[in-house]
Amino acid sequence: MSVYTSLFSGVSGLRNHQVMLNIIGNNIANVNTVGFKSSRAIFSEMFSQTRLSAFRPAGDNGGVNPQQIGLGANVASIDAQFTQGALEASGVATDLGISGSGFFVVKADGRQYFTRVGNFTFDAAGNMVLPSNGAILQGKLANADGTISPDAQVTNLKLALDRKAPAKATSTVKLSGNLDSSTAVGGTSDSTFQVYDSLGNQHSVTVRFTKTAANTWAWDATLSGQPTPSIGNRTMTFDTSGTMTGVTGGPITFTPTTGAAPVSFAMNTGTTGVFAGITQTGGNGTTSLISLRDQDGYASGSLENLAVEKNGKIQGKFSNGTILSLGQIVLAEFNNPGGLSRNGESMFTASGNSGTPAFLVPGEGTTSMLSGGTLEQGNVDLAEEFTKMIIAQRGYQSNARIITTTDEILQETVNLKR
Repeated sequence: MSVYTSLFSGVSGLRNHQVMLNIIGNNIANVNTVGFKSSRAIFSEMFSQTRLSAFRPAGDNGGVNPQQIGLGANVASIDAQFTQGALEASGVATDLGISGSGFFVVKADGRQYFTRVGNFTFDAAGNMVLPSNGAILQGKLANADGTISPDAQVTNLKLALDRKAPAKATSTVKLSGNLDSSTAVGGTSDSTFQVYDSLGNQHSVTVRFTKTAANTWAWDATLSGQPTPSIGNRTMTFDTSGTMTGVTGGPITFTPTTGAAPVSFAMNTGTTGVFAGITQTGGNGTTSLISLRDQDGYASGSLENLAVEKNGKIQGKFSNGTILSLGQIVLAEFNNPGGLSRNGESMFTASGNSGTPAFLVPGEGTTSMLSGGTLEQGNVDLAEEFTKMIIAQRGYQSNARIITTTDEILQETVNLKR
């Protein structure tokens, strides 16, 4: 066995620990890199040289173990560690963090990449992109009515940021209050409220309640500015406790002069037999008071801001109070994320050993969820990295000592001829 064996074993140790230090240095350099995933070096023994083979027991002789000398170490693998990083609030609606094993799917230069970096923003064309490289986030786009088809294709999330929410004509009006039971027959009480047509125009409707008999009221709805102001009427009856017992009459209808479609809305005055909605009790010296509690119409609205839900839906909030889905982010998962290839900027591509990506909606078929307004920090543990640095340094020093010691032995061998 040559003395050079220990020399070359020491050299392999130096190389391996230098690789380990390179990995540690990269991890520490990216301690504050958003979405960064650290790596680690795993060493393995090189092949061994056999001085004596093993022999089985034979007769009166026992077995003999093999005699082998290792020839150094090798870097067995460099593993990416896809442990969860901490999610920190950023206050930016388009900042996204993933809780789970999924990856954002982005596309740049016609190629698909996968990343945990979530500091997205919008470019001039309305694409949701990573500002560092312009990679476009992938997902499903919503239809005009805000629905997302299960069969929708995964494509660039290009949102119409100038989008409007259409107006909605009033279809239901809910009134509530009390009619004074002490009102004389023929006495009246008025209630005025606003409704909307299909173009979002407001119309003022006045309902006049007239007491026609004990526990009986009739009312007539009129529309201001109309050639024929009366647009509907009803009759209401009450029992001796002031609870509504019946109401007659159909929906309130009118044709706007604004060019909108005819408006027809139901008037909800409460449920018969239930002491709620409109009641009739003593006024205690006050007049009857009926007011609008709710109506479901609204004008058109412009997009004011966005929010991303846990399931990846991008919800647009409009100035008229409506919320419409604009799209949905999809995530990719792999059987072996450790097989992904790094491509810089914390982006990965699929490889032969990562498996084919499965595109999933957050929360459906996967435990991965999104968190809007947050960013995932790198998963570098500084305490662990500094500890590994000490181990790598001592390992390097020890292997260097093997080389210097072997050199001294070789020097002694040379000196034998003197």
